[in-house]
Amino acid sequence: MSRRLQSFRQILPLAWPAFIGQLAVLAYSTIDTLLVARHSALDLAALAVGSAVYTSVFVGLMGVVLAISPVAGQLFGARRMTEAGDSLHQAAWLALMLAVIGELILWFPQPFLAISHASPEVAAKVTAYLRTLGIALPAALLFTAYRGFNTAVSRPKAVMALQIGGLLLKFPASALLIGGFSLGPVTVPALGAVGCAVATAVVMWSQLLVAVGVLRRDRFYEGFGFSRGGLHRPRAATLWRLLKLGVPMGASVLIEVTGFTFMAIFIARIGSTAVAGHQLAANLVAMMFMLPLALANASSTLVAQALGARDMPHARRLGWHGLELAVGIAFLMGAVVFSLREQVLGLYTRDAAIIAAALPLLGWVWIFHVADAGQTVSAFVLRAHHIATAPMVIYALAIWGLGLGGGYWLAFGEHAVALPTFMQGAMGFWSAASAGLVTASIGLSALLAWVHRTQLKD
Repeated sequence: MSRRLQSFRQILPLAWPAFIGQLAVLAYSTIDTLLVARHSALDLAALAVGSAVYTSVFVGLMGVVLAISPVAGQLFGARRMTEAGDSLHQAAWLALMLAVIGELILWFPQPFLAISHASPEVAAKVTAYLRTLGIALPAALLFTAYRGFNTAVSRPKAVMALQIGGLLLKFPASALLIGGFSLGPVTVPALGAVGCAVATAVVMWSQLLVAVGVLRRDRFYEGFGFSRGGLHRPRAATLWRLLKLGVPMGASVLIEVTGFTFMAIFIARIGSTAVAGHQLAANLVAMMFMLPLALANASSTLVAQALGARDMPHARRLGWHGLELAVGIAFLMGAVVFSLREQVLGLYTRDAAIIAAALPLLGWVWIFHVADAGQTVSAFVLRAHHIATAPMVIYALAIWGLGLGGGYWLAFGEHAVALPTFMQGAMGFWSAASAGLVTASIGLSALLAWVHRTQLKD
């Protein structure tokens, strides 16, 4: 059996549960988009702006908490179980501290609303949506610590089961709250986009409570010390270790995500139809991204464990083979979606105006998706090596500079009317974002190659 095939056989059993779980999580927003699109265009515009803001806040904080994965992964690979277990306790403290920062941003979203030039009606709905999601944020960050730890110890199915359970709760809750319902003497009015946020809060806290029960009762976790005692006291050394790795990780994720979500905020200036079309295309790309993200998680986990076990050649092979697998699958998936783009958009909505706004954007999906797969796996493998600062710089230059800055220049610059149609308006943002991701993918892959060459000399 070739070494490449051996790597694939190690990566795929960890990747598929992560893929299913992440797909279930993405389905939360997909369900919200589908239901709200049928409720009202005004609420869909509010959902597009509001979800862009929340995603920017949550994902940036999530990236810091996920430092638990490479830290616990190396400890697990070195068989230092008690220390690995304590790292989850410290990640929980970190999640709670970061939640305070996130709450302040969600309760006072005026800077984001000013950037989006949202109408008073949309702004009011966005504010209510974000403040409601503030209830969900602490639980979501604590569950992120649980997810990151289970990823590190090759236990993705424990996360997948809870994420699927959350989806089974999310769909009926959103459906009832968005459109309103009457049950005997109880009448709940139609909440629109705010109903999505209420449903999310219910799901997040339910997941967290079950996760705590699993950690305390499942025999797999006995060696980590979760079955006895409560939350460990904060340990400055471990918290500093998590922050030292997590802050550039969180900044990288924030740059990556805001480079994409701020597109929605800027495109909102063009009009409700334009941003609604972008929301459909963005949701589709996000759904496709779940597969390379799962492969990146699996590859990073195995690389971290191999590094903890001091098996450097195996760590290098797993990193490269994970990258090859993700890019190859992304190329095929992008081709299929590009070929069936009209039929795919028809699954979201029957509104001809929104489909017409979204259809041209999908011309960039193929390139966008392949580049996204390459940069994601490279970045995750670098994090397994505890390298996060240099990738952060690459992200800032490629995604914020070339992608978001270039998109704004194309869409709103004085020269915009003289540009070809495929580089104007929302299309300008998508073309620049694709160029930014290609640049990030090349830069991160080159950095990974340099890290591997350096290790070979050691």
